[in-house]
Amino acid sequence: MFSGVAQIPLPHSWENDTDVIVLDGIYYALALAGAGGVVCWLAGPWFAAPLWLLALFCLYFFRDPDRTIPEGPVAVAPADGKVVAVQAETPRVSRISIFLNIFDVHVNRTPVAGIIRTVEYRRGSFHVASKEQCSTENEQNVVTVQGEGSPVVFKQIAGLIARRIVFTKKPGDRVATGERIGLIRFGSRMDVLLGPEWEIVVKPGDRVSAGSSVIARRREPTHGA
Repeated sequence: MFSGVAQIPLPHSWENDTDVIVLDGIYYALALAGAGGVVCWLAGPWFAAPLWLLALFCLYFFRDPDRTIPEGPVAVAPADGKVVAVQAETPRVSRISIFLNIFDVHVNRTPVAGIIRTVEYRRGSFHVASKEQCSTENEQNVVTVQGEGSPVVFKQIAGLIARRIVFTKKPGDRVATGERIGLIRFGSRMDVLLGPEWEIVVKPGDRVSAGSSVIARRREPTHGA
């Protein structure tokens, strides 16, 4: 078990027309497959089978499919998963929380285009990522993107198991809507904080896909009010 945030590239090691696997997944899978080979030699294939199954799971877990990014004044889901909360954080800020189980794609994407203004890593607890207190108590990486007109904040929140947050950008970087910005390994949560200029279009229980599912639309500005 390990914790912390790493600002490293997110390279792709293997891909074809439809599938991409993050390089970390290749490393984990090779290590597990090699360990399985040693166990098979020492004790037989039945004892090695769990390690080989874990190797296959790592390839599945670290998949990174391409997504079609919607156009227009929208905010997209930063992660695959299930919306577990849509609620007021303050009188002027609403929070959307997305829970990623171990079968979801764990590559994260920015919800809006803009310039990354701040990146703040906060140490904390490691509650199960579906619990409400995770938004404030769990270890997390908090990113502010200065978009068109107003900032949008999103959080990469570590869960119970592996506790490793990878973030590939830095303050001053310009990002496009739905651009890859990192990943969280083995079960996690992402929050998006939006101001009153956004109309939220998802609700608890909805399933969303990172980069392609619209979670909010920017309201038209009012004049002369």
